[in-house]
Amino acid sequence: MSTARVAVLRFPGTLDHESAARAVEGAGAEPVFTHHEDTALPAGTVAVVIPGGFSYGDHLRPGALASRTPIMGAVKAHAADGGKVLGICNGFQILCESGLLPGVLRPNASLSFICRQADLEVADAGTSWTGGRAEGETLSIPFKHHDGAWFGDPGSTRVVLRYRGENPNGSIDKIAGISNLAGNVMGLMPHPEEAQDPLLGSVDGRVLFAALIA
Repeated sequence: MSTARVAVLRFPGTLDHESAARAVEGAGAEPVFTHHEDTALPAGTVAVVIPGGFSYGDHLRPGALASRTPIMGAVKAHAADGGKVLGICNGFQILCESGLLPGVLRPNASLSFICRQADLEVADAGTSWTGGRAEGETLSIPFKHHDGAWFGDPGSTRVVLRYRGENPNGSIDKIAGISNLAGNVMGLMPHPEEAQDPLLGSVDGRVLFAALIA
């Protein structure tokens, strides 16, 4: 049986593609780096990861230029066919800018870059993204961002994860991660690719990458 292939997108300014690729490999799939100027996903692609970073240097606003690149047309077609897409940090911003997820990511309430570990509460156990975790269970996953405050109508989406305890960035309703109504496209500001090894303090990020290729 051939290994499932996961397209890991790269834009000018993408930073976290190597970590995302290792997380894909850890979940048992083959990561395939995919260029922003490509017009099609690699043959055999079953899922897409849009990693974090600062695509195009966050020119105009985070994710705006990346959302208009040729590869995003193929990602939209993949999502429309029910294929899974995971956007992490800048990837979440790109998904919102491209219309694959509702809302926008605004600067943090503190207007500063924040980087720390977070406890995330499962808010919607009905999607596949949280690996069967019950509503209210937590995942420990780090985050690092400046523009991570999601703003929009929570009723227009499925709220998958919320920050437990403090609201670190001023996001509406403490929202840390959402999916589209169909449940196949998810974006989150925390970095599950950095919660893969016990030496880093948590392996809870494995849940999302296992769900990506399930």
